[in-house]
Amino acid sequence: MAMTGDIYKLMTTEDMLQGHAELCIHAYGFVKSMALKCAIELGIPGAIHSNGGGATLGELASRIALPPSRLPRLRRLMRVLTVSSVFSIHYRQPDSADGGAAVYGLTRASRLLVGDETSPGLSHLVSLMLDPNLAAPFSGMSSWFMDERPRSIFEMHHGEDIWGVAARDVALSRSVGDGMDCDSRFVMEVLLREGLGREVFSGVGSLVDVGGGTGAVARGIAAAFPNVECSVLELPHVIAEAPADGDVRFVAGDMFEYIPPADAVLLKSVMHDWRDDECVKILQKCKEAIPSKDAGGKVIIINMVVGLGTSQDNNRKEAQGLYDLFLMVIEGGEREEDEWEKIFLEAGFSGYKIIPVLGIRSIIEVYP
Repeated sequence: MAMTGDIYKLMTTEDMLQGHAELCIHAYGFVKSMALKCAIELGIPGAIHSNGGGATLGELASRIALPPSRLPRLRRLMRVLTVSSVFSIHYRQPDSADGGAAVYGLTRASRLLVGDETSPGLSHLVSLMLDPNLAAPFSGMSSWFMDERPRSIFEMHHGEDIWGVAARDVALSRSVGDGMDCDSRFVMEVLLREGLGREVFSGVGSLVDVGGGTGAVARGIAAAFPNVECSVLELPHVIAEAPADGDVRFVAGDMFEYIPPADAVLLKSVMHDWRDDECVKILQKCKEAIPSKDAGGKVIIINMVVGLGTSQDNNRKEAQGLYDLFLMVIEGGEREEDEWEKIFLEAGFSGYKIIPVLGIRSIIEVYP
């Protein structure tokens, strides 16, 4: 039966078919996310790594102790993850012992999911992004847009905000903590290997990491810069999960009420969780905690500056857009430079400097 609608008349047959394929990719995007989640839970990145960096389907199945009946399904899972560039694929020579079998390898993305005895890589961070508590509310996003009540998408779905749920849900609290911890390790690895930390922490004698979780960043700074006294300000139930560490002092408290005095205050992945007026309050407490600019006082923010450094990189531009929308589920969000500047001025700061050295994120130094 011929299609005669006006919309179709405006399109060539090739455009119609290409558009259909693109819609399928967008509509089934969640399948790719769930395939990635599945691969992490099955331990596929580590299995490939431990197999010398490449593994056939049979070798993968053996490494992860897959039931034989699931082997054909594993091939379909890997097909999605290779066309999505999560894993690579190449074929052995046809005359090889296994008849030219497909060999799966790691890409620069999946290498970040391989853990070792000191770090789980970024697997916990990706697992947090795909946690059902955070993913499920998105199914009601259109209803939330048409609802004028002052509540987040998360609250509309769960009946309370994420912090309330995490305070009583041990699994979610641990998921948030583990995700932020491995992300902090990643950030510190980049900062320290490129020597960027010297610029940021030069002249800092004491630092308090506000919302610093179990202290991954603070411990990294203390190890790299022994002259810096490091503290972490966190909620009591988070500190209860923190390992004992003589190099880092943990302080239980609320950043909206009080921040311990220090030469510098660090806010890593904190500000994007809060509205502008709440960020102003946090920064005002930071300003009370640090000395003047002439005395070396500053606030160090690690967050996105949307649009910065992405003009020639569509992957980074898309990553920033997706992460910003992801944060909307808890009424958080990333900011463009003019939005940051407005917050800094309202909080009473005199100036700032952006150091775009962390890929999709930047370091922002804010001066009293």
